[in-house]
Amino acid sequence: MLDVIQLLPDNIANQIAAGEVIQRPASAVKEMLENAIDAGATQIHLIIKDAGKELIQVNDNGKGMSPTDARVCFERHATSKIKSIEDLFAINTMGFRGEALASIAAVAQVELKTRTHDEELGTYIQIENSAVKKQEPCQSPIGSSLSVKNLFFNIPARRNFLKSTAVETRHIVDEFIRVAMAFPHIQFQFTNNNTVVFHLEAGKLKQRIVGLLGNPYISKLVPVQEPTDVVSISGFIASPDMATKTRGNQYFFVNNRFIKSAYLNHAVSQAYKDLIAKDEFPAFVLFIEIDPSRIDINVHPTKQEIKFEDERIVYLFVSAAVKHALSKYSLAPSLDFTLNAEIESMQAITQPFTESKKSATKDDYLFQSFTEKGKAHFLEKKQDIRNWKELYKVQHEFQLQSDLNTSSPALEQNNEEKNLAIEEEFQQQFLQIGNGYVVATTKNGFLLIDQHLAHQRILYEQYENAVANPISIQKCLIPQTIDLSAGDAVLLQSILEELILLGYEIEPFGNTTFIIQGVPADVKTGNEKNSIDKILEALKHEQSEIKLDKREKVIRTLAMQKAMNYSKKLDLAEMQELFAKLFSCEQPQLSPIGKKTFVKLDVQHIQQLIMNA
Repeated sequence: MLDVIQLLPDNIANQIAAGEVIQRPASAVKEMLENAIDAGATQIHLIIKDAGKELIQVNDNGKGMSPTDARVCFERHATSKIKSIEDLFAINTMGFRGEALASIAAVAQVELKTRTHDEELGTYIQIENSAVKKQEPCQSPIGSSLSVKNLFFNIPARRNFLKSTAVETRHIVDEFIRVAMAFPHIQFQFTNNNTVVFHLEAGKLKQRIVGLLGNPYISKLVPVQEPTDVVSISGFIASPDMATKTRGNQYFFVNNRFIKSAYLNHAVSQAYKDLIAKDEFPAFVLFIEIDPSRIDINVHPTKQEIKFEDERIVYLFVSAAVKHALSKYSLAPSLDFTLNAEIESMQAITQPFTESKKSATKDDYLFQSFTEKGKAHFLEKKQDIRNWKELYKVQHEFQLQSDLNTSSPALEQNNEEKNLAIEEEFQQQFLQIGNGYVVATTKNGFLLIDQHLAHQRILYEQYENAVANPISIQKCLIPQTIDLSAGDAVLLQSILEELILLGYEIEPFGNTTFIIQGVPADVKTGNEKNSIDKILEALKHEQSEIKLDKREKVIRTLAMQKAMNYSKKLDLAEMQELFAKLFSCEQPQLSPIGKKTFVKLDVQHIQQLIMNA
């Protein structure tokens, strides 16, 4: 039998390994930035073009590398961070596996210029598909400049799986924010397609948070500082009014390394309980300092998952630290059983209510006016109250029955045109249940309509038809400016064309600033900024990774964001209008995301339900 097992060539093995480490351009950005930090850099400059597909470049003023190290660093499992298995449990650096540069070099064209402080000339290395094409001395400042060009050029399938430029750019922005947030003492700059997105001077953590997340956080940050022998919690949390529908502004760092932990996120959310809505998430930047021997970061190639020796203790410490910060700055409700000094000194408090005072009070005219019979407020008998209630009940029922029997010729005509397969005749009776559902009676039963999902369908088809019939724009009397975070600015920039068709007139005004010139007619004056914020939040809340047409995604997001909620009380005319518009849609039975807008129950079905109850 012939031998069939063979060793893979190094370039193929590196490409396979790169699939775990370098999943998209943002993965390469993360690894390159962390290498610059480990090199002791105080100034780091990130440059990208075409969402990193054309170019990713990181320049730093770190300690640089010798000619030998510059060549060896591209080999698999080559690292200066660890030397033995014991070092894995005492890691204080960002990188340690020695896989990042080898993986990048396997799927891209890489150029490196580097020089140490004690050398006059630097080293230039050119690598392509794991093979060294050139190595020679060169002029170079102290530090390193690493350029990654044409990422995944030799793996077309992986390149085709990349998302749109806007999505990939946002992922890069997210990785940049995570790294820059953890090291406020380092100067960072981020240039995207020759435009400076961030220029962050070295400073304090609060300054860095505001620089990354935007000016609205200036007066909304609450410090957290809880040092203990086991674990130390520090950082900032945002006030409850800064909560959003997404987890976008939630950052946990363990020993300055960004991590993802649903368990610890829950700890913070529990501390905010009763302060924010159930579907909202608080913003925070929290740093956990713990003995490296008590954690294991060698769990996933991305190094964003960590195992704690005792996760429950960390959970309790985080929750307690956040609760303490909220109560300390009077953001959480607290009970105070001490009276004000002025109240304590009042006569009513200091002197007892004697019998003589009680007798004098009874003789007072004000007291008698509220106790004597024959006054305007007085009712002689309880029977009078009962009769009044019954009279109101009769009138109310009469009015309700009159409304329910009101006919709508337009609705009947609409049903005939659409040839609905529901019922041939409607009795035109409507009833709202729980301020969220509308009951429409039919000849042999009734329809139960979800008003929120039904309105989503109506708006969706309205926006869908906006290309042929553009939605009218109402000009803002005073144009409004909106300042966004860099990630949100990238997202808004990518959907501007779609928003124009839907009635929004928005223009860029600087890096992360936009001017709102006009909004759809249904947006109330003075609510322009809030409308855009909600659109962005809703768009991020939707699964951005789903491959949908960009316009389709915007339309669906707008419909879901603007649809009436479940707490809106509808009068009879509004219920009739909702019904008529729903069944004039092309697909009235489903919402934009495929949920049923209504269910039909006929007499037979109702009888079966009762018999089986």
